[in-house]
Amino acid sequence: MNLESVMQELEALGKERTKQIYLSNGAHEPLFGVATGAMKPIFKKTKINQPLAEQLYATGNYDAMYFAGIIADPNAMTEADYDRWMDGAYFYMVSDFVVAVTLAEADIAQQVADKWIASGEELRMSAGWSCYCWLLGSRKDHEFSEPKLAGMLETVENTIRDAPERAQYAMNNFVYTVAVSYLPLHDQACETARSIGPVEVNTDKPRSKSINAYDNIQKAVDKGRIGFKRKHVRC
Repeated sequence: MNLESVMQELEALGKERTKQIYLSNGAHEPLFGVATGAMKPIFKKTKINQPLAEQLYATGNYDAMYFAGIIADPNAMTEADYDRWMDGAYFYMVSDFVVAVTLAEADIAQQVADKWIASGEELRMSAGWSCYCWLLGSRKDHEFSEPKLAGMLETVENTIRDAPERAQYAMNNFVYTVAVSYLPLHDQACETARSIGPVEVNTDKPRSKSINAYDNIQKAVDKGRIGFKRKHVRC
């Protein structure tokens, strides 16, 4: 399949209701409103195809950008390529669920995510912390440095309330993911979550939202999900 045929199939799968949901979360035109699960039949035709992924991502169409992440070859992309994709990630659903997810399957994931976390830029920070969530939830514990992750928990505890809002979401999720998916630091992550307490986000909107890693960790404990690892990061 080429760019034109993929775009035609994506457009045919678009639903107005789905489109409105994406728009309400920060997407903007162009987009079709394709449910992610509906893209699987197209993937069976394209398979992994990095050149086509680059063409799709460059369209700026949200659905095409998402599908680009599905068919990208993570280890064929360099640090510069991931930075370029982040430059085009105009809202969190692209930064955290397309770019960070793709990066999480690359060998250079941690070094790129570390750089983004330190950038001070909202969506790069969000993508960096989110990438670690995808990594921790899929890779074996021995692939990580325990002292490094412990230090990252301390960073979250000390800086989350001063971080940009989308970074706060991702940092909160990082604490939750360490507690659930990285057994060596379960106790420290629980204490970090308890120390942080509820974090208020969406404060610029009529109704703010409270996110609480500690409550969510306890729910995961009750459900017996401690130690959870997923087989695949991408769909």
